[in-house]
Amino acid sequence: MKKAFENFRVVDTTHVLAGPFAAFQLATLGAEVIKVEDPNDPDQARAQGPDRAMNDRGMGTAFLGQASNKSCVAIDLKTPQGREAMLRLIDTADVFIENYRPGAFDALGLGYADMKARNPRLIYCSLSAFGATGPRREQRGYDNIIQAFSGFMAMTGNDPAQPFKCGAPIMDYAAGTTTAYAIAAALLQRERNQGNGVQIDVSMLDVAMMFATSHVAAYFWNGKAPQPKGNTYAFATIGMYHASDAPMMVSASNLQQQRKLWMLLGRPEMIKDTNNQRLDDHAGEAEALCQAFAARTADHWETHLNAAGIPCSRIRGFDEALADPQIKARPVLHRFAGDSGTVAGMTTTLAGFTMSEGGPSLEHVPQPVGAQTHSVLASLGYRDAEIAELQRLGVISGYAPAQTL
Repeated sequence: MKKAFENFRVVDTTHVLAGPFAAFQLATLGAEVIKVEDPNDPDQARAQGPDRAMNDRGMGTAFLGQASNKSCVAIDLKTPQGREAMLRLIDTADVFIENYRPGAFDALGLGYADMKARNPRLIYCSLSAFGATGPRREQRGYDNIIQAFSGFMAMTGNDPAQPFKCGAPIMDYAAGTTTAYAIAAALLQRERNQGNGVQIDVSMLDVAMMFATSHVAAYFWNGKAPQPKGNTYAFATIGMYHASDAPMMVSASNLQQQRKLWMLLGRPEMIKDTNNQRLDDHAGEAEALCQAFAARTADHWETHLNAAGIPCSRIRGFDEALADPQIKARPVLHRFAGDSGTVAGMTTTLAGFTMSEGGPSLEHVPQPVGAQTHSVLASLGYRDAEIAELQRLGVISGYAPAQTL
């Protein structure tokens, strides 16, 4: 069975996390992704990660994590020759993705109107911090800025005076996932209608609002902004509690689960018949639960509560979570077959889902800057002498005809 995006060519000019993650997801499902970078200023994620030597080589883990299954081409789009090479590449593409300041590619003659004139079936996707319209359209931003601007940080933590960001760059990956979803929808629409491509405008701020849908609905219902509540919930039977040795999360969410919990704890008098009763007795329930859970270890509670159908988890470190047999039993991680400690043997994420046939997979390790410049330009009709001249002029880098995926 062919993969979902097999035979679709994606030209990816994005950098850092959100845009490259979108293209990465398409690549796992068969898309031919050609990553285009400036030879003088490649993707800054290449220089980010815990291994300084790898950062210096332009192969930092921030880049490696989402660069598999991509060809890498280095072209200076600020030069006439570079723009011509890009337009010739666009002639062969199904999707173009960029995540620069709105208007930046228009100024280069590589905006939607320019590319649509060359390739009417092209899907042109722009991803930016605040979107291509509105008074903040030219304002720059990264994950932490969107977490701050969107209100996410203001409702995270325990103290309004000490807001917290999420430990992982969730806005980047949420925006990347949304971008991949939007491109998939546009490709399906184009194929179903046998028509032309469309322009997609993804805003990280808009994505943040989407990922707070329940909070948005609540705010417009009662006019109250969500406040930081730390690890507490409306019902006391949901939240973080300290066992005798470690903190844990408990989620006796519905009425049936809270009944089971109180029976297991030997406190049948605490059972409530309605959710409003649970709200009214939050303080009393929380006190009883604190006392009960402190008597035994977190592993004890995790075992016994889950066996009773009450979700519970000891709070694990990231390293422990990755080592858990459940993670190992699922294909969410992919390790290449090379030696440990090398790019050829690296491990990264693959996908959060499986398919019975034609599902996501990784075949090719991340590539150095411009590793496939020669082969891609040659496929566009450039002769070896022309490619060598572009290299001499500094329009491209990575002239290495033997270095391919």
